[in-house]
Amino acid sequence: MNRTLLYGEGLFETMKLPISEKRLRLHYERLKSSAEFFGIPCPSYEEFKKDCTIEVKEQTYLKFCLIAKGESYYGGKANDYGKLILVKRFKPLNGSVKLNISPYRRHSADPTCRHKTTNYLFNVVVKRQAMEEGFYDGIIVNERDEVCETSSANLLFLKGNTLYTPAKESGILEGTTLRILKEFMDVKEERIKVERLKDFEGAFIVNALIDCLPVEIEGFGLRILKDVSLEIKKVIERFGVEL
Repeated sequence: MNRTLLYGEGLFETMKLPISEKRLRLHYERLKSSAEFFGIPCPSYEEFKKDCTIEVKEQTYLKFCLIAKGESYYGGKANDYGKLILVKRFKPLNGSVKLNISPYRRHSADPTCRHKTTNYLFNVVVKRQAMEEGFYDGIIVNERDEVCETSSANLLFLKGNTLYTPAKESGILEGTTLRILKEFMDVKEERIKVERLKDFEGAFIVNALIDCLPVEIEGFGLRILKDVSLEIKKVIERFGVEL
């Protein structure tokens, strides 16, 4: 039985093509770690690499979905896997985007929010609500009024010369791009209450497709720091260059 279709028990990774081996390994490491957590059989890195390494002539993104197959009972287990690979043209975003504070809350103890699962309905609802109100996306907040992330990106905040990002214990999925930045830049994890957003100078969203974009947040007078965003993007792009 297809447990991904029945119960949302599946995983996915999204990446820009062409992709360096270093970045590809980051995606695989996260996929494999989550597969082990949920008990889903996982392909080898060699198989994953073969599926994701394709020639492209224009800006493209690839979505690798790991399908769980197994028992039909929802409390049962997966004993095999399938794959769904989607390749689409990618149009990068430029400038800045606007975010609102989503009215839909997340609980920090929810284990699924720490993994990139195909059970994506909560994220869909957050995104739709934001778009209906004229925003690019919504910022998800947990039960303690702590900022988490958007429906599809991690958050960075600037104060002085220091970048901050919400702490893992607030209930976030750490993206591969955020991992890269933590390796090469001083990025501090903190529990950030919504009311503290006004204390920062600027904010950014980061993920594997957009790299980094400056954002406006409804109700908070943060500056649009395009120069800082470009510097962060350069760090991300340098990681992708094969040495």
